[in-house]
Amino acid sequence: MSKKTFNPQEWTTPNNTPATPNTNPTTGIETITARIEAATADIAPNYTDWRDTGFALADALGENGRNYYHRLSRFNPGYTPNETDQQYDNCLKAHGHGITIKTLYHLAKQAGIDISTPDISKLSNYHSGNLAKQTTNTCKLSFCQNREMEKSETLKQTDEEPAPPPGAPGPAKIYALLPNYLRQIAGYANSNEDADLLLLGSLTVISACLSNIYGIYGGVTVHPNLFLFVTAQASAGKGRLSLCRRLVEPIHRQLRELNKLEIDQYKRKQAQYIANKKDPDTQQPEEPPLRVLFIPANSSATAVFQILNDNNGVGLMFETEGDTLAQTFKTEHGNYSDGFRKAFHHEKISYLRRKDREYVTLEIPKLSALLSGTPRQVQSLIPDAENGLFSRFIFYHMNIRLQWINVFACDPNESLDQRFNRFGEQFLGFHQTLNQHPNIRFTLSGSQQTAFNHYFEQAQQQYWELLGNDYIGTIRRLGLTTFRITMILTILRIMDTGDISETITCTDTDFQIAMEITKTLQQHAAYIFRQLPTTTPAPTTNPKMALYQALPAQFNRTTYTQIAAQLQIPESTADKQIARFLNAGLLIRQTHGNYTKKDT
Repeated sequence: MSKKTFNPQEWTTPNNTPATPNTNPTTGIETITARIEAATADIAPNYTDWRDTGFALADALGENGRNYYHRLSRFNPGYTPNETDQQYDNCLKAHGHGITIKTLYHLAKQAGIDISTPDISKLSNYHSGNLAKQTTNTCKLSFCQNREMEKSETLKQTDEEPAPPPGAPGPAKIYALLPNYLRQIAGYANSNEDADLLLLGSLTVISACLSNIYGIYGGVTVHPNLFLFVTAQASAGKGRLSLCRRLVEPIHRQLRELNKLEIDQYKRKQAQYIANKKDPDTQQPEEPPLRVLFIPANSSATAVFQILNDNNGVGLMFETEGDTLAQTFKTEHGNYSDGFRKAFHHEKISYLRRKDREYVTLEIPKLSALLSGTPRQVQSLIPDAENGLFSRFIFYHMNIRLQWINVFACDPNESLDQRFNRFGEQFLGFHQTLNQHPNIRFTLSGSQQTAFNHYFEQAQQQYWELLGNDYIGTIRRLGLTTFRITMILTILRIMDTGDISETITCTDTDFQIAMEITKTLQQHAAYIFRQLPTTTPAPTTNPKMALYQALPAQFNRTTYTQIAAQLQIPESTADKQIARFLNAGLLIRQTHGNYTKKDT
């Protein structure tokens, strides 16, 4: 195994930004710092507390604590980088006079910050299709708004539009454990939902640029490419995805500049060829390929496939209006939906190039896609629940928040556009380093594979019980998507460690992050799925889903028979359905006739 070690600070650290040390999250310092950042809390409003914060970090981390001192100090109105550096130098020299890291925790707690730390080391915590109770102190990805509905409201929702999935209020703790690059990006969010949006958008655009990373899934070679659709009403905030585009625009520009040089060279050779056409030894130059990363959605099918072919199968479709693709699919020459579905699994795509009627086969398409639009645009693109395109996308649903965001609360010296442009330059440097290694194989550890298989085996059973056969494809392809997310997280972790090997194995931390994200994404997909029409006649409501949604967190037989009666479900049918829920792992029997409901 070849292995290269280098200094990631040379190309991952922005100008004038202190480098983030590669610390173990179990120390708690990274976790607590991320929570303070999420709350934008000034834990040291006076000089004494600020000085003691420096002593605490110097005692625990030495020079490696400098970056944390900057991150914790910047919420004070008087913060300046130079003064903070000087103060930390003094703290290192003074050795703290007995002040330890406990002082930092004390100051954080005084500021209202949760100072508990998650245990991320036990993979055996995954069972019955859900995370075990031991891991509940690690927040799942926050999504939508937290809607606590009374039982009567839940019953009312069953014959109308399904209720959005519940949210997880407060800072999501998984963000403290992310690779530093992603954590910095999410740090510019203005809400929990916005952080999710930036995280999912970043994972998706980055997935298009890791073509030399592969893993074996289901016995075949797969690459990290993701398909994401963010759905929300107009003005809900999904437009922030445009920031994620900036992460990979430097790669697109680099390809365009290379293409321009190739075209200029081609034109010169073509002119020479025309001038010397009578010379029998003169050969006509070959027109260079079109080199791009971004593929316009409103292209013909042949154009899309040709662009992919010209770029070794690599491409990213990024459209903030989902109906652009939907309208293209409806045109005579623009319906490449079948190619879209094949690309998800890297299946061969064949097409006829009209210019010279050449039959071309695209061997390994590596297409990623990021779309956003309103719920109506989802149905325009994916007209029914049986459409195979649905199961290939991960979905994230946003609600409109009745909260005015302070539009002037920003760094006066650097706009978000500029900041994300710098993130893009960082990733360009990392991308160039990765490309020095032609093939990097990704693997899960044995225990992770066991946990992965058990989770999705149970999830498949649970969602089949609730949503039927049409949803099974979504769960199965979500398994592949989860594997791809672990790949991306693991690769981005290299930006912290600087170590690149021919074979890399997922850390337990990144595996758990991916599983937490997946647990949420499957709820979002189920929410969107229940809104899509079906091509076969079906009841207007799903009685099994209606019963399960109406059940409280803890209940007994009397409760569920009363709920069943309100839903016009016979008592004997309710008894059988409760037994099926138990077998599927959706319920836990605490004692005879008493049950606890699990989240799905």
